[in-house]
Amino acid sequence: MSEYVFYGWENADIKDDNGLTLKDYYDILSGIWCAETCAPRMRDKWSADNKTMGQCSITAFLIQDIFGGFVYGIPRSGGNFHCFNIIDGHVFDLTSEQFKDEKLDYNNCMMQQRSTHFSKEEKRMRYEYLRSEVIKRTKNKHQEMR
Repeated sequence: MSEYVFYGWENADIKDDNGLTLKDYYDILSGIWCAETCAPRMRDKWSADNKTMGQCSITAFLIQDIFGGFVYGIPRSGGNFHCFNIIDGHVFDLTSEQFKDEKLDYNNCMMQQRSTHFSKEEKRMRYEYLRSEVIKRTKNKHQEMR
């Protein structure tokens, strides 16, 4: 049994230009995700035991920046979407753990647009913070790998 349980972890050994995998990024993000990076409407559900709660869109667009591919969304209540990545034909959802035992359907989902998601200033700011922290920590991790 793997220590990873996010959706797609079995294929998450693809590497970025620095040799880091999606599993490496999951580990890095696990040390950054917090109540402040959580979507405001979900903060009351966020906890250290459920770090991925409310982190989907900012995480998915950040992973797209690094690995390419596309961001798609599973329709949720209230007109919201749960965002995930498709990279090289594989589905990756680094924040799927927030749904615990709920089985998500990753088929026939709508592509998500960065401009739509980041039209909300608070979401763009959460993304920028997440991105800056990942950049700092990947520099350290890349140096450790040398």
